[in-house]
Amino acid sequence: MTSLKAKLGILAAGLMLSGCMQTTSYQAAPEATLKPADKVQLAKARYAKVAVAEPFRRAIVDYHRRELPGTIVVDSDNHYLYLVQDGGKAIRYGITVGEEALAFSGIAKVGNMAEWPKWTPTADIHRRIEGLPASVPGGVDNPLGARALYLYQGGRDTLFRIHGTNQPEYIGASISSGCIRMTNEDVIDLYSKVKQGTIVVVLAPKQGDSPYNSKMALQGGGGNVMQ
Repeated sequence: MTSLKAKLGILAAGLMLSGCMQTTSYQAAPEATLKPADKVQLAKARYAKVAVAEPFRRAIVDYHRRELPGTIVVDSDNHYLYLVQDGGKAIRYGITVGEEALAFSGIAKVGNMAEWPKWTPTADIHRRIEGLPASVPGGVDNPLGARALYLYQGGRDTLFRIHGTNQPEYIGASISSGCIRMTNEDVIDLYSKVKQGTIVVVLAPKQGDSPYNSKMALQGGGGNVMQ
């Protein structure tokens, strides 16, 4: 009996320890980041406000890569965007990413930022999707959503963006034309925490980690690589 109690005690301690090790904390984007204009626009949304699946909701997680605090890291394989924080933590957001043939990877900088941006489809998008207008004014029905971060390399616009979406049901999927989509609430939150010049590391395929394991492997691409 004593031996059984001892084994049960060890098992209980192990379970408690594993519980302490799991530090993922799901937290909705704070409403304080919403401006009055944001509230007006979001109230007019005609798209279905689908709840994002729990694994892709905004969360505070452990982070063990080498990027510096303030760096944005995109794990396209697992549909996550991380904003690296101090103390081995990161804010993790669920994202929609580009289909394999259209996906972007590499190290870039935020070269421009816009609130409720207009959308100007590229020539390539016009070739693939007929009937698009030359541009779409900013607003809640715009495919770029509430915010856009424009990714630059070598001082040039890559034409890839981190932006909002009017299709939140696709968060966690790979369907976009290469850009990185977030819910409007999440991209407003991210936008409020970064600035022009922020480093963005988009991991190449197969460089990401399991979406259920917050400890990411140590790999290259530190936040101070691109000056």
